[in-house]
Amino acid sequence: MIFRYLLLVSVLSITGCSDYQWGWYVLDPTTEQGRTNMAFLVAGFSDTIQVSLLSMLFAMLLGLVVALPALSTHAWVRMFNRIYVESVRSIPVLVLLLWVYYGMPTLLDITLNHFWAGVIALTLAESAFMAEVFRGGIQAITRGQHEAAESLGLNYWQKMRLVILPQAFRQILPPLGNQFVYILKMSSLVSVIGLSDLTRRANELVVNEYLPLEIYTFLVLEYLVLILLVSQAVRWLEKRIAIPSH
Repeated sequence: MIFRYLLLVSVLSITGCSDYQWGWYVLDPTTEQGRTNMAFLVAGFSDTIQVSLLSMLFAMLLGLVVALPALSTHAWVRMFNRIYVESVRSIPVLVLLLWVYYGMPTLLDITLNHFWAGVIALTLAESAFMAEVFRGGIQAITRGQHEAAESLGLNYWQKMRLVILPQAFRQILPPLGNQFVYILKMSSLVSVIGLSDLTRRANELVVNEYLPLEIYTFLVLEYLVLILLVSQAVRWLEKRIAIPSH
């Protein structure tokens, strides 16, 4: 879809089939204005990466905590997992973000800045999906591994930490990579609460320069490069920790 969009933009630009007045000078690296604007846009990488990494880390921890009750033999414990997962997954990320930023400080009588509001909202939204990823990964480990750990005298937490979770992590690495990409894309929503991420900076520059197509095209390329790098890093990590077939 992205490549089709860029191809369409290129064709329209070359053929002149659009009434839009192009102004690529706004991002021309050979001019002072272009360099300043590009530096302003690229600076948004810092907030985007930080909020995404922290959200991913906290979502993995919370998701693991939520996933463990789903493995219980007690129905009421499993019910906690289902209620949490289904409830959180039913709330749009933008709605959850607005509630955390505007509602949580009022409810808890605390001060919450843009950055941490974004991290909390993305963590909550992603934790439900992480819980399902962890649940599937743990359940994929054969019963024999559990029995072997128990025969060594390991208690439940030792078994999970030393035997089950390391193996499950190998199983769930691809979906974890997909979820990180999802968080990177969803992090663009934090722009609505004022965090100076990539999207927020693009919006501000559009207001100043009145050249939306050029600036938003550059924004598309920024996210494209960032997500392709993450995807390649995940594939490299998969190969590094893969179990040899022979």
